[in-house]
Amino acid sequence: MLIAIAADLHDNLANWKIFNHYAKKQDIKNLLFCGDLGNQESLKAISNDFNGKIYLISGNADLYQVETIKLFSNINFLGRWSSIIIDNIKMALIHEPENRQKLEKEIDIKQIEYIFYGHTHKPWLDKEKNLLLINPGTLGGVFYPASFAILDTKSKKVELKRLDQLI
Repeated sequence: MLIAIAADLHDNLANWKIFNHYAKKQDIKNLLFCGDLGNQESLKAISNDFNGKIYLISGNADLYQVETIKLFSNINFLGRWSSIIIDNIKMALIHEPENRQKLEKEIDIKQIEYIFYGHTHKPWLDKEKNLLLINPGTLGGVFYPASFAILDTKSKKVELKRLDQLI
């Protein structure tokens, strides 16, 4: 199974459309969104467009009303940080990397295989023992080329993708 990981869209719905077209072609049914999606219009757009389940972390620049997320049945709102299990893989989502310490107070980090985060806009892969730290970059293309990540749950490999290389 392929899982898409994105962050920092910042209301760039043109980039969202390109990403979503790719996700449909790849039959991706799970999207982990690590914050800074944008406003209510962007929230509605991703919910309506994405053909699967969305796990959403809020970021420091999000402008949507959290209370309205329950109107979108395919969005699972996780707050500022959380852990989830998909295809028997335990992973965590945060927006700001500095929130990792808060996350680790709430969950057993030894059980986590991946931590996905955003905020810095810089695509990044790092490894600490058995833990992979991944920033998919900025889907909105702010300060860096637009990018996202794909996790293949069978091979457990993560690949960073640039939006301009999909066109």
